[in-house]
Formats: sequence, structure tokens, C-alpha cells
Amino acid sequence: MNVLIIEDEKALAYEIELFLSKHNFICEVCFNGKSASEKIAVNLYDFILLDLGLPDYEGLDLLKEAKKNNPEAACIILTARAEVNDRIKGLDLGADDYLPKPFSLLELQSRMQAITRRKFGLINHIIELDGFLINLTDRNIAYQNSAVSTITKKEFDLIAYLLLHKNRTLSRGQLSEHIWGSIINDDYDSNFIDAHIKNIRKKLSVYAPADWLETVRGLGYRIKTNF
Repeated sequence: MNVLIIEDEKALAYEIELFLSKHNFICEVCFNGKSASEKIAVNLYDFILLDLGLPDYEGLDLLKEAKKNNPEAACIILTARAEVNDRIKGLDLGADDYLPKPFSLLELQSRMQAITRRKFGLINHIIELDGFLINLTDRNIAYQNSAVSTITKKEFDLIAYLLLHKNRTLSRGQLSEHIWGSIINDDYDSNFIDAHIKNIRKKLSVYAPADWLETVRGLGYRIKTNF
């Protein structure tokens, strides 16, 4: 998932970036409101972590821009401001959560996971699909107590992202942008996503057919489920 970190304390920004990158997020960092505003206007993010106390921009105005240009992004306010009014204003403008500084990075991760479950209607982090158990927290797949150990990190990212958007068709461009951090250049490999999906199906078929992973001709891919 793509994360935009907007934080003028560089040491903290890099600390958050390093931590989230180790937990399979794709991160971009901005140290001021101007550069953040430019990125929000042209890029799509799954999470926006926003410090209200920026040197050149009113943080709440940037939150308004984020909600306008990235309506599907989850926004978490990170700030040293203790005033209740700032928290209320941020939540009223559409922020999904509020984490005052100093905070634990583990708590930040936990809140991001909670937002993800709530946003996509997941009751728990283990999903069952025709005998396959997909654990979104531990990031593994099993079939009838047998671990599917051949699935790579990026292949799991693809499955997890499609699962979060269950029953919704995602284009190759959308999958590339949210998992690899950019739209793959057609001149580089137009079949990049297709090759990964093919490998996933081949590895899962050793255990059972993964009919829930569907190709939508001319559009992209989706995971079809009734849960």
C-alpha cells in the first residue's frame, strides 16, 4: 500500500518511513506543505500521515486538499498539538484517526491495520477462500493446514490488495501503482502484472484451483467472494 508521510521533523519522518517500509508499505516523504500539496494533486495514496504543524502550510487546509483529491485515502493526523479543537476540526474534515506526539510506531501500525479492516469491512484478519486461509497480519497462506510457502512477498501483496477490494475489478495500472509504487511503463513489460497472476495461480493450483481469482477480460483482475 502507498503511504504519503507529511512531517517537517526529518528524523521522525525517516523513522516512520523506515518502520513502515519494513512492514511492506511503499512510502513517500514530504517535509513541507507545498511539496505535499503537489503530490496529493497528482498521486493516489492508501494512507496519508499528516503533521498539522507544518512551517509553510496550514495542516487542516492540506487535509481538505487530501480529502478532495484522494477521497479513498485514509488520513491519520500526527501532531504535537494538544488542543481538543484541533482534533475535532480534523475529524470533522474527514480524518480517520488522530495520533498525538510522541507516539509508538507499533501503535501507528496497529491503527493503520484497524482502519484497513474497518474500511474494507473485514471482521478479522484471516480470510477463508475455498479452503485457502489467507492471514493478512502474518502475511501467509495455507491450504488445509499446509503452508503455501512458494508465494513471494509481492505475490502476497497482489492477493492481499485484491482481497481488500473484493468483488471489485482492479486494472493492471491500479495494481502496479498501489503495490509497486508507480505505473509500470508499457515499454518495459506490458505483461508484468499478468505474469505475476499466472505465477500465483500456478503455485496455488498445486493445492486446489483458485477459481476465486478472476480475470476480467480487457479490464484487469478481481477476487470474487461472498464474505
